[in-house]
Amino acid sequence: QFNADIAQLMSLIINAVYSNKEVFLRELISNASDALDKIRYQSLNDKDALSAEQDLKIEIIPDTVNKTLTIRDTGIGMTKEELINNLGTVAKSGTKSFMEAIAAGADISMIGQFGVGFYSAYLVSDKVIVRSKNNDDEQFVWESSAGGTFTVRPDTHSPHQMPRGTEITLLLKDDCVSFAEEKKIKEIVKKHSQFVSFPINLFTIKSEEKEVDDSDDEDDDDDDADVDNEEANVEVSEKKEKEKKEKKTETVTTEEWELLNKQKPIWTRNPNDITKEEYVAFYKTISNDWEDYLAVKHFSVEGQLEFSGLLYVPKRAQRMIGRII
Repeated sequence: QFNADIAQLMSLIINAVYSNKEVFLRELISNASDALDKIRYQSLNDKDALSAEQDLKIEIIPDTVNKTLTIRDTGIGMTKEELINNLGTVAKSGTKSFMEAIAAGADISMIGQFGVGFYSAYLVSDKVIVRSKNNDDEQFVWESSAGGTFTVRPDTHSPHQMPRGTEITLLLKDDCVSFAEEKKIKEIVKKHSQFVSFPINLFTIKSEEKEVDDSDDEDDDDDDADVDNEEANVEVSEKKEKEKKEKKTETVTTEEWELLNKQKPIWTRNPNDITKEEYVAFYKTISNDWEDYLAVKHFSVEGQLEFSGLLYVPKRAQRMIGRII
């Protein structure tokens, strides 16, 4: 069973009448980015940490037919114990604080500041399935329909095997299927996650019409060599005329991954080329703040060590501010 505070939080989210539900994708991508950061830092001291999977990336797989949306990362993953504790039985310090903030009139979009952004998935989902593989454990799957309970079981015989990382599949509510549409996903990622430092790839299916060669088999005419030349010429002429009028086509479908966050890291760009809106978007990506910043300093240092950076000052004290990019 869920911890009492977590159960109360989930009930609040599920029953919330909230129009800006798109924040769920921002939070899940942010969590995926954090997991990738953790395995990258671990690899600095453990050269084998990345042996199972070298590529650090985030993948989004929409499925409008089955009404699902999957967010997958190749980050640090979770053990069975971590799945139970992190997603169900151990309430984070921010759980109660977030509910108190909501009761005081705060916006649900600030959920990430309190470390409970995962549960925003229930803004759009009837059920959430989490598969995770950590280097120190087998693959396990966590499931919950938010009815006060969850299950965790081994997932070693599932076709969804991962070398390492976490895969979150959302079974979308009927009125939230639009979040599995390619255009919608691109809009949300551009708005909230374009400055995430790891590649975000969207699984897409492209369809296009192509002309096909529908000419008759020439071998069928081998026995007609003695046909009158004039009659043959008439047939050829009619055939060509028909081909001009009717060009047959077929639909060719291809599957491919499309990179969504192509933006050059903002701190490496010329400050004169960066707009206020871009500074604000990046600030909200790294801080989960729902307000604009108070001040920003874009600087560079040159010498034996060269680097550039951004320093933001928030309008109010933050609980979880501060991330290394």
